[in-house]
Amino acid sequence: MTPAGPDLSADVVVYAATSAGVCAAVAAARLGASVVLLEPGRHVGGMTSGGLGYTDVGDPRALAGPAVRFRSAVAAYYGVRVGRYAGPEPHVAEEILTQWLVEADVPLEFDAAVARCTLSGNRIRSLHLTDGRAVTARVFIDASYEGDLLAAAGVPYAVGRDGVNAYGERLAGRQEPVPGKHNFPGWVSPFADDAEGVDEGVLLPGVKPPPMAPVGDGDGGVMAYQYRVCLTTAADRIPLRELPDPDPGSWELGRRLFHHWRRAGYEPHAGDLLGLEPNLPGDKCDANSLGPFSLNVLDGSAWAYPEADRETRSLIVRHHRRHTQGFLRFLVEDPAVPARVRAELSRWGLPIDEFADTGHVPHQLYVREARRMLGAHVLTAHDLLRARRFPDAVALGSYHLDVREVQRSWRWSYEHPRPRAMVVTEGYLSVPVPVYQIPYRALVPRVEECDNLLVPVCVSASHLAFSSLRMEVQYQMLGEVAGTAAALAAGADRAVQEVPAALTRVLPGDRSASPRTRPGWPRVSGTD
Repeated sequence: MTPAGPDLSADVVVYAATSAGVCAAVAAARLGASVVLLEPGRHVGGMTSGGLGYTDVGDPRALAGPAVRFRSAVAAYYGVRVGRYAGPEPHVAEEILTQWLVEADVPLEFDAAVARCTLSGNRIRSLHLTDGRAVTARVFIDASYEGDLLAAAGVPYAVGRDGVNAYGERLAGRQEPVPGKHNFPGWVSPFADDAEGVDEGVLLPGVKPPPMAPVGDGDGGVMAYQYRVCLTTAADRIPLRELPDPDPGSWELGRRLFHHWRRAGYEPHAGDLLGLEPNLPGDKCDANSLGPFSLNVLDGSAWAYPEADRETRSLIVRHHRRHTQGFLRFLVEDPAVPARVRAELSRWGLPIDEFADTGHVPHQLYVREARRMLGAHVLTAHDLLRARRFPDAVALGSYHLDVREVQRSWRWSYEHPRPRAMVVTEGYLSVPVPVYQIPYRALVPRVEECDNLLVPVCVSASHLAFSSLRMEVQYQMLGEVAGTAAALAAGADRAVQEVPAALTRVLPGDRSASPRTRPGWPRVSGTD
């Protein structure tokens, strides 16, 4: 393959321009390190600019550093108080983060996807892009949602749910389906050829074949992926009924759900399905998945995504995009949908000024989780629920354990006179936690495995702990920690595990001395 351009070299190379990647690159550059930011796609900001406008914060007192600066930048852009909006419009988020890169003079390379790494012992010497270019650095940062760089470097990782036995977490593993707004009601058949569910047959689209793992076992299942769609009531909106629906037959499960609710005397509002609060500027909202049949894709396709090759991932992404477009059109025009829902949704559409190059559907698939590094310390639910204190604490978290649905499957209910099959949605879990500390060791591999890699997104955590850590504000803070540590390690030619955590921390009210003036640690600038 002929490289698309010249090879690249820097003190610090950051992979993926998520909000964590932007914060990492800016932090390293401001400490004087030369930096290159590689983005496998064509946009800056990841989910922060990719539809997740309603930003989950948890306890705002836990925020510091770039998370606070971003909220302030949003408020300044709109001329409102901090916190007035749940988040900015997607294009505004991308504009703010791009401006941060410009101000820090960080070079940005689009369409720069990692293919493999060259290693020397426990050190990454270079990463090689799919276009043939080689990229060398003293320190690397993997800020991707997928953890592709850490995997290419041979760093151990986990995918999917851990079992109870892995870390002794009582709520780990496959869950027992229980009644709730995220679960299907009883007696809805999963079979295409038998509405009453008496005999086994062909499964409806959207239902994952069994078997489900035993309760409490790990099964490799990941939280559902979706597109967090930006909707608007503006006059120039794109009507939802104009969206393509390549397979109208995909929505029979939804028709049965609405039929069941109608028989039970329940008629939902559109907001019960999508969350249509106008929580963003410009008469816009961030549509989420709130019910048992939603924007979440629960047929098991996401389970393959973390380890899939680029071609297979593209197929999974297209599958989620088709689901998103078809689902919205189904809700606004199918006669089986309650008239109130159709009428409410007719007021909403896609904003003409968002995501123009991706058909006004977000450019970023909401990959809630993929790989999780198994690093120097694996953060677990015990650490969060007990608010364990760490000597190397670098940031705080506060959002509850938030495991979204993992699968929609089915099982038999052994009723007289014959068993009946019913759809079940499984995996949802929400448990409050106190404000907790995140240790620096959760961002680095074990030194014997790799000594020049930091990971602020696919952090070293159990599945349960990661369900709280996976918020964009935490990614922003951990990105700055990683960028600071990378610049210090590059400047001193030391392993990232040797960087004093106190020099990197992003904690509320922290007034520790600047890394440039700390005794015993050399200046960062002039490392070329």
